[in-house]
Amino acid sequence: MKPRALIVGGGLHGASAATHLARSGFAVTVIEKDYAGRHASGVNAGGVRRLGRHPAEVPLSVAALERWQRLDELIGDDGGFQPCGQIKVAESEEDMARLESRAAEVRELGFDHEVTISRQELRRRLPAVASHCVGALVCDGDGAAHPFRTLTAWRRQSQREGAVWLEDVRVTHIDHAPGGGWRLSTNDSRLPPLEGDLLINCAGGWAGELCQALEEPVAMVSQALMLTITERVAPFLGPVVGSASRALSFKQMDNGTVMIGGGIAGFIDSGGEQANVCLAGLAENVHTALALFPFMRDVRVVRFWAGIEGVMQDGIPVLGRSRKHPRLIHSFGYSAHGFQLSAITGEIVRDLAMEREPALPIAAFDIRRFDSSCAMAQASHS
Repeated sequence: MKPRALIVGGGLHGASAATHLARSGFAVTVIEKDYAGRHASGVNAGGVRRLGRHPAEVPLSVAALERWQRLDELIGDDGGFQPCGQIKVAESEEDMARLESRAAEVRELGFDHEVTISRQELRRRLPAVASHCVGALVCDGDGAAHPFRTLTAWRRQSQREGAVWLEDVRVTHIDHAPGGGWRLSTNDSRLPPLEGDLLINCAGGWAGELCQALEEPVAMVSQALMLTITERVAPFLGPVVGSASRALSFKQMDNGTVMIGGGIAGFIDSGGEQANVCLAGLAENVHTALALFPFMRDVRVVRFWAGIEGVMQDGIPVLGRSRKHPRLIHSFGYSAHGFQLSAITGEIVRDLAMEREPALPIAAFDIRRFDSSCAMAQASHS
């Protein structure tokens, strides 16, 4: 009989885990309270970047990019990935010094994918950039992809491998099953309790609530991260652009529209289910974009939205085994930079489920890093 894995959360990390577990012989059921990609996984900025990663994430990000480069082979769709490069712009000499220090830090880790460029090279790559910008940190080979297309490809591949998806189904209670596994009750009266040998927490912005129910609390909040889309503009930009000292993710889409993001938060409604935009925050984000690309001043905004994401206190995810329950694995809290990592996290979850050591270092992401003071924090929406 196949080992049974129950995955709570149908976002990118849940779909990636489902694919690799099903491919490795597990009977997989994914339980998603809305529909796949409803929140952060389907509506993020789509950045595929190694640039600017937390040092602990760099090895995973480098491995993830290799998977992105052959995503079509892995899941039957390349997700619209374009390796257009990513650039982090310095607006001052102080910014440039920080970027040079960052490039040196990456080299000390044994990697060479981040390099600084001069003012002249920056203008060659970004002719429309503001004249006050003095240089940049670049990562060639990085780029962007389409979030919902990528999520859908992972979900469909997992289904081809045999995974079962239950959408619009909410977990209401978690119990230990006889024999050491798990039994999940849901709000769907048509379903019997779901039983599995393993439980995988990929619940995104709601993962903290699941941890709380399992008496394994973490320092996480949920945030409504916003994006803005402009009208179509004549082609002027190839790479994805960020700022060394301000929140920004700026790119031109294939159809000429420009996406402006960068981790600015809106509001989550009192029920904790709906993300709402904050116009003041959107204005701040647009102001940053105009500082770098002044010619955009007369371009109209046509739409904006927000998606709910789980953000950890220390800015890096929880990825690894539970400290309390031997048949529980966590993969959540990617803090607005998990899109690219989803290409590798499913492999790590698979290895953990098969009780073998992952090939990549994940000790920094262990849930045990949260001490007793953090254990007092309640998972909450902000």
